[in-house]
Amino acid sequence: MIICNSLEEVRANIDILDDKLVELISQRSHLVRQAAKFKNSVEDVKADDRIEFIMQKVRRKAISLDVSPNLISELFTIMIHEMVETEISEFRNTQTF
Repeated sequence: MIICNSLEEVRANIDILDDKLVELISQRSHLVRQAAKFKNSVEDVKADDRIEFIMQKVRRKAISLDVSPNLISELFTIMIHEMVETEISEFRNTQTF
């Protein structure tokens, strides 16, 4: 845990973490796009079982780190929804007719 001695230091550390979060989300998004190559249908892309697994995993992780599991669930729900839509588009673009 980071211990700060001023509001400016708190904000500077938050800014650093925000940048890292965006970078990690970008990396996740690129991996999701790659996953489309290995799917056989839009239903495979939606992967409801995988989404449920991820949601349970991140909720447990949030609890273990003393972060609101509801907050993490909401963030992941938004992120996964958007990334599934991206993956569906990628899947459709890679299909040959």
